[in-house]
Amino acid sequence: MTPGDALAPQTYVVRRSDLVRYSGAAGDFNPIHWSDRVATVVGLPGVIAHGMFTMALVARAVATWTDGAEVVELGCKFTNPVLVPDDDEGAEVLVGGTVKDVDDGLTTIALEVTCGGKKVLGMPKAVVRG
Repeated sequence: MTPGDALAPQTYVVRRSDLVRYSGAAGDFNPIHWSDRVATVVGLPGVIAHGMFTMALVARAVATWTDGAEVVELGCKFTNPVLVPDDDEGAEVLVGGTVKDVDDGLTTIALEVTCGGKKVLGMPKAVVRG
């Protein structure tokens, strides 16, 4: 990898069934992640994906691009939710990346994470060793 390299975009489909499985694995059973009724009562447009589930998709993209290199930093701000419809198609999360820096064995990747053309993570970046 060299600075300026654009990494192949990775697309992940998120369905309600994924959120239910993630809830069980994470122990996060907040109903905004599975109930339209509760999500709309609290002011959301509908059921949303867990922020950390979205970050896990980012980590998956980074692992794909770097052939599983050690991740030494992965961060972002949660700026917009991933709205997951109650259908069989789900929502598509697109993860793109650009190599920003390669120095002393560390590679910094600036990320762009969108759903429906809207950025869902602010200032996402990854730093990998190797």
